[in-house]
Amino acid sequence: MNSLRALWRLVRALVHALAGWLTITLLFPRWDTQRRNATVQAWAQRMLRVLGIPLHVSGQAPVQGPVLLVANHLSWLDILVLHAARHCRFVAKSDVRHWPLIGTLATGGGTLYIEREKRRDAMRVVHHMAESLKRGEIVAVFPEGTTGDGETLLPFHANLIQAAISAGAPVQPVGLRFEDRRTGRGSIGPLYLGDDTLLSSLWRTLAGPSFVVHVRFGEPQQCDGRDRRQWAHELHAVVDVLRKPSGARPASGRE
Repeated sequence: MNSLRALWRLVRALVHALAGWLTITLLFPRWDTQRRNATVQAWAQRMLRVLGIPLHVSGQAPVQGPVLLVANHLSWLDILVLHAARHCRFVAKSDVRHWPLIGTLATGGGTLYIEREKRRDAMRVVHHMAESLKRGEIVAVFPEGTTGDGETLLPFHANLIQAAISAGAPVQPVGLRFEDRRTGRGSIGPLYLGDDTLLSSLWRTLAGPSFVVHVRFGEPQQCDGRDRRQWAHELHAVVDVLRKPSGARPASGRE
């Protein structure tokens, strides 16, 4: 039964993804930024429902920019989840650009791509991030630089934090957690680690035990004279708390 359910959800997800691709290709060029952003958020919310993944949001998402969102990184689902919670521009590894359908959807959502192994490219992306923040946009990054196992928060790379310092923008920490609906423990279904492929992780997400995704927004912070390394270290401590179980039960879709 799980396999049949997973297959049905996969078919529906592909149809929804194709609809998103057509919208980006045919309609986005004629729409203003506000309408595109609202469409991306609504599309992401619908995709989570298609996949059978409840979204619970706590804390106050930013109403407007400029703000840099800093979150832990667990899965290919993270971009979709944050888009559903609050539309933002992402900084993602360049590989995502080439993923079938997802690359087109990510690009249409305003993603900035970075080749993490090239220091010069990181400087280029930081410059574009700062320009986006100066325009009043909401930008999101995963400072761990790669997906984690859900148990340990990897060290934060500080270079991307420089964009907020350069733009004089606040940084808002965000915690992501995938929680098994039966046990309340962290779910391994959507994790994207090691030898995982996008397809294998997607099938495990759809066919495995059901889970809930929690997004917890912390309080925005100003730089207050900190350098990027000190700020990254202190943000790491806050995100480490936000990503852990809060002990509160969600009500009406919010915690």
